Amino acid sequence: MVSKSAIIATIGISIGLTASGAIAQSLSEYNQPTTTTQKIEFKRIEQPLSNKLLVTVGGLSLIGLELWWFLFSKRKSLKVDTQKGVQAVTIVVDGGYDPSYIVVQTGQPVRLNFDRQDPSSCLEEIRLPEFRIAKTLPLDRITPIDFTPNKPGKYEFTCGMNMFRGTIEVQPPTNK
Repeated sequence: MVSKSAIIATIGISIGLTASGAIAQSLSEYNQPTTTTQKIEFKRIEQPLSNKLLVTVGGLSLIGLELWWFLFSKRKSLKVDTQKGVQAVTIVVDGGYDPSYIVVQTGQPVRLNFDRQDPSSCLEEIRLPEFRIAKTLPLDRITPIDFTPNKPGKYEFTCGMNMFRGTIEVQPPTNK
């Protein structure tokens, strides 16, 4: 006599084999190429000459604007006046330095008041390498930097990552 467990096992195996055969058959049918295969190709869409010229002129204009902005635009400059024997100027630090070009005279103390309003980490430090100055600029506070330039010339100040720049032009004293 056949036991119940043997009958159940035989039925289970039969169902499993039938199901796996059906799955295998459906997968093999899915992977077979169809008889009506179509070759897909991109078709060139001809554009009017005016569109081509417009895109070309627009692109060249944007390139020219970018070159002018970064290489040839006039920087904001400020000639610093002397007050109480010190040439003082406030420089706003917000996405760069404003003003970024400062004109001072030799032999007189200079005070640069940096007012940092930009929270980016790049602008949290100011460096004036020719004057051996490097200082941290706290956010939303004015940080004074004092020095006395002794030689005429152009001296650069930069952020800690050397991405943002400004220039201090030191001129000989003018006789009034």
